[in-house]
Amino acid sequence: MSTRKIVVVGGGAAGYFAAITCAEAAPETEVVILEATAHPLAKVKVSGGGRCNVTHACFEPRELVKRYPRGSRELLGPFHQWQPRDTVAWFERRGVALKTEEDGRMFPTTDSSQTIIDCLQTAAANAGVDLRTRCGLVTAERTAAGGFRLELTAGETLECDALLLATGGNRSSAGFAVAEKMGHTVEPLAPSLFTFHVADPRLQDLSGIAVADTVASVAGSKLSERGPTLITHWGLSGPAILRLSAWGARELQAREYRFPLVLNWAGGRSVEQVRADLVQLRATYPRRQIGTNGGFGIPLRLWERLVVAAGLKLDTIWTSVSNALLGNLAAQLAAGEFTVSGKSMNKEEFVTCGGIRLGEIDFKTMQSRRCPGLFFAGEVLDIDGITGGFNFQAAWTTGYLAGRALAAFSLVGRA
Repeated sequence: MSTRKIVVVGGGAAGYFAAITCAEAAPETEVVILEATAHPLAKVKVSGGGRCNVTHACFEPRELVKRYPRGSRELLGPFHQWQPRDTVAWFERRGVALKTEEDGRMFPTTDSSQTIIDCLQTAAANAGVDLRTRCGLVTAERTAAGGFRLELTAGETLECDALLLATGGNRSSAGFAVAEKMGHTVEPLAPSLFTFHVADPRLQDLSGIAVADTVASVAGSKLSERGPTLITHWGLSGPAILRLSAWGARELQAREYRFPLVLNWAGGRSVEQVRADLVQLRATYPRRQIGTNGGFGIPLRLWERLVVAAGLKLDTIWTSVSNALLGNLAAQLAAGEFTVSGKSMNKEEFVTCGGIRLGEIDFKTMQSRRCPGLFFAGEVLDIDGITGGFNFQAAWTTGYLAGRALAAFSLVGRA
């Protein structure tokens, strides 16, 4: 039997993991990764602020799938096959230890994404994977033998027995066009993790200030997320904002990223609860100036802005604050409204929702239900997770399943 050839289009996390899995399971198979740029694993490089948020310490599949705005139902079975515990073990077997931070995110102990890149590239090289950089896919067609003939950006052609598309969520890549040509449906793409543009005097010049426990909600909708919020030069970011953007990706796109945002800076307490707390502060510290901070875990500079926004002077003593002004301050703390006027992509976590329609994929093998021999992995699928390592875990899981199925395909000619 002649050597079978598997081509993986896309040198990102999912493509690498699939290629390594396939090559290790079927060493006699020729496995090729085509990467259009000169820099494979570029997204791994910048993720987590250059530390690479490899996965999340959530080891129960039914809990894990709750972190995926799109793809949760389809990923339940795959996560029983390959979940974060398996990812951790895979890297540890190759000499890369991971650590868990307080919020559950897992990083290499080196705090360097290069550690993950080196591990993947070494594993691929040891398994005999052929990496071709600056070599993108233009188009593909079926051959009479049931394989694929690929036209590449350099003008050459390449034939293979099976094809894996792991081209990510970029509409300009050839992955979606090839998939559509092979009978697949591409769900509309939309940014999934992004920060909010907010121009508001309460936030001006406070870049870098974070509040650990906030609730961010979109007024007039059911969208609401709890967690840290970070003030930036252009507005708001942080886990609460990024998760809100993920769950609201399509709704916020429909609103053209212009909407009222309600922020509870007081750990989720209601306006009434905060008002009662303020009344207690007034009774406890009657002669203290209100501008010296009343607590709630709010940094002093932000507290001062909220006090002024409530109509108070910073040197006002607590005992002279009227009930009406206490109500104003409670509203600022627990239900402050901010106008969002646009978005910016979170560079460390560039993610899109949309992609190949999930019902057209067999999630036991990641093989197309429309085109035998065509496989998918990673963000090219209509799958996206919230921030915290969940998108990488989806890449490792779908890449592993695709790689295992590709190995079986190469050995018997069918998955």
